[in-house]
Amino acid sequence: MNKKQYLMIVAAVFVLGAFGLYWQATPASIETDSAAPESVEVSAELSNKELMKKFEKAMSIIQEQYVEEISEQELVEGAIEGMLRTLEDPYSVYMDQETATQFVESLGSHFEGIGAEVSMTDGKVTIVAPFRESPAEKAGLQPNDKILKIDGDSIDGLSLYEAVLQIRGEKGTIVNLTIERPGVNELFDIPVERGLIPIETVRSDVIERDGTKVGLLEITSFSEDTAARFKEKLEDLESQGIEGLLIDVRGNPGGYLNAVEDIGKLIIPGGTPIVQIENRDGEKVRYMSNLDQKKPYPIIGITDKASASASEILSAALSEGGGYDVVGEQTFGKGTVQQTIKLGDGSELKLSLFKWLTSAGNDIHGEGVMPTIEVKQPDYFYVAPLSIGDEGNLRIDMMSERIKNAQMMLKGLGFEPGRTDGYFNEQTEQAVIAFQRAHSLDATGEINEETAALIQQELVEHVRDKENDHQLQTAIELIIKQAKE
Repeated sequence: MNKKQYLMIVAAVFVLGAFGLYWQATPASIETDSAAPESVEVSAELSNKELMKKFEKAMSIIQEQYVEEISEQELVEGAIEGMLRTLEDPYSVYMDQETATQFVESLGSHFEGIGAEVSMTDGKVTIVAPFRESPAEKAGLQPNDKILKIDGDSIDGLSLYEAVLQIRGEKGTIVNLTIERPGVNELFDIPVERGLIPIETVRSDVIERDGTKVGLLEITSFSEDTAARFKEKLEDLESQGIEGLLIDVRGNPGGYLNAVEDIGKLIIPGGTPIVQIENRDGEKVRYMSNLDQKKPYPIIGITDKASASASEILSAALSEGGGYDVVGEQTFGKGTVQQTIKLGDGSELKLSLFKWLTSAGNDIHGEGVMPTIEVKQPDYFYVAPLSIGDEGNLRIDMMSERIKNAQMMLKGLGFEPGRTDGYFNEQTEQAVIAFQRAHSLDATGEINEETAALIQQELVEHVRDKENDHQLQTAIELIIKQAKE
């Protein structure tokens, strides 16, 4: 595998609501019809010929004797899916012709859906990251949430793509997801209104504080034109005389490997590795920055647990290659690289072919990238969405996970409930009454559907206020300090 071929390998992203698997490959990089490489070892027990004979015999028996009629195509596709399951790799998947066609059609400037990257983990459809400001994020979905039901129906046994086909849909329609969340004892439902998800991957802003002008670049994913957009916006910020730069990759699920490489070349000092790619034989290729000189201003990255794949490459390059600080949380931990391989009939494999290593050569798969300055958001940033369950209104002397969530939300909004352990005491009742009066609701002291919905709405707005964003505010304070040194 030469360097040119490596350059075309990309970190894959599968988007709920659309088949936004970002890929790029040279047609010559993989021969889909060729025999297996000579380096592949066959079983010592059976030769290749014997293995194929065994497979054909099993398929023939099933076709001729199974109680229900089944086609050869169904059996072959099932066998392919079974092979991929054997890999125990949530990022290696098979797409039949229909699925592959649908995902290709969605590679435009926008798509309709809920906006989240997912994988299959331990047999369950799992959120890797909701896109920033997507319906999924606004509804309260978080990384590592597991989807158990869609609109009340269990999805046990469905493939990743079969589940996604049930979740995706037209803008304005509602899909109800039953969620299992680590650390939360009860399952809960999250209704998500599908929307139009724009693929605008880079946003910029200028923050002026204490006489210092700080540029902010938010990267929501690494798509085909992200590096070019990043370059344009960086040059615009520099023309405005910024004295420091914040690069925010929170909630960014990844994308093209070459996009993050090109961005790294704009900000990482020359002669430093941006990323290293390792094949199955342990051979490594280092992708170096060729920046003429280090930027004349400090740079700080911002991460969270939903920063995955290409986001982690950039975060590690900033800290290890550039010597810059990274503020926030430990990242998701996706350290493999996938390529989409056409099988000739319209179907495709998305297969993990390489590992990527950080600038310093570290393998972060399953571990994530640690920030240099760890900052977590307040507890209410992480609570499950508030809803009313079968027990009806939440009221005094009740105890439940929902009440615990409500208490944390009320506390975050400035209405002190007295405790956050899930027991609805008199002080919690007074906090509810205060909230209801402040929002012109009937001051019953009970949390009904109307009160729950308004608490949830107010909390979302509170979380989106940059003044309440502890990670961002910490990064701003730190970069101003560094700019003045």
